[in-house]
Amino acid sequence: QVQLVESGGGSVQAGGSLTLSCTVSRYTVSTYSMAWFRQVPGKEREGVAAMRSDGSTSYKDSVKGRFTISRDNAKNTLYLQMNSLRFEDTAAYYCAQLFWGGWQSWSNRNAWAYWGQGTQVTVSS
Repeated sequence: QVQLVESGGGSVQAGGSLTLSCTVSRYTVSTYSMAWFRQVPGKEREGVAAMRSDGSTSYKDSVKGRFTISRDNAKNTLYLQMNSLRFEDTAAYYCAQLFWGGWQSWSNRNAWAYWGQGTQVTVSS
């Protein structure tokens, strides 16, 4: 059974930092592509950052230079380091694993097979 478990969410003031973690079972973090998505109530789930099995990364434009996706193969954990947080970064954050399709569509939530339960990030201005 594939299980993805996110942690590290919380409340932070604008300009602050948080690091999210996603612990993976069954498949290693480097076996398949992995990604971070986020969602606010009433809006579509949007791709934030993704990492292919070869280690290459992609980011949503609004987080480039502020967020970093990484993985620790030994801990089988995916991370999202978030710096210079903004109010508009407030959302539930989800990790996803196993992408299919052209990589240009990495931010399409329907192209990912497995999901975690999410962790809430709240940024106060």
